[in-house]
Amino acid sequence: MKKLLSIVCTGLLLAALVSCGKDRPTTRKAQYMGDVDMYDPIPYETYSTSPVFDNGISAQLPVEGTIARGTTVYEYPNSEAGYQMAKDSLRSPLEVNEKNLENGKAMYTIYCATCHGDKGDGMGTLVKNEKFLGVPNYKDRDITQGSIYHVLMYGRNLMGSHSSQLTEKERWQVVHYVETLRAELLKN
Repeated sequence: MKKLLSIVCTGLLLAALVSCGKDRPTTRKAQYMGDVDMYDPIPYETYSTSPVFDNGISAQLPVEGTIARGTTVYEYPNSEAGYQMAKDSLRSPLEVNEKNLENGKAMYTIYCATCHGDKGDGMGTLVKNEKFLGVPNYKDRDITQGSIYHVLMYGRNLMGSHSSQLTEKERWQVVHYVETLRAELLKN
C-alpha cells in the first residue's frame, strides 16, 4: 500500500513539473467549438455599435412604455400646472413613523442639506460659501407634500431633479422629513 501511494505521489509530482515547463505552446492546437468565439470572444463597449442587435448598439434598451418593477408612473406633468396639481392633490402613501423619518433625514443630509441647510433654513454650505444664492427657507414657503415631491421629481428654478438619485420611497421619506423641519421652523 505504501509502495502504491509513493508511486502515485511521484507520478503527480512529475506531472506537475512537466506541466510547468517553459516549452509549452502558447496557442491551443485544437479548440472545441472554436467557430463560435467561445474561447476568443469579441468584446463590445457598452452602447457601442454592434451588428448583433436590431437597434445597432451593443446593449438592449427596455421596451418603450415599460416601467421598472416596483415603481409607479408619476402622472403629473413637468409644468407649472403640474406643480399646482401636485401641490393641491398629491399625498404621501407612506405613514409618518420613526423609520421613515430616520431614512428621510439620512437622504436629506446627503442630497439636500448642502443647499437647504441642516435645519431647512436655506443656509447650507453652498449658500454660506456664496456658490448659490436665494435658496428658499421652508418657513417662508407655501409648500405641501405634493409640491415637495414634485420638486424632487422634476426640480424647480436652479434645483435639479433628484428622481434618479432617490427611489420613490426615499423621495416620500424626504418629504416627511422636510415637513418636520418646516414645523420646527414655524415654531421659532
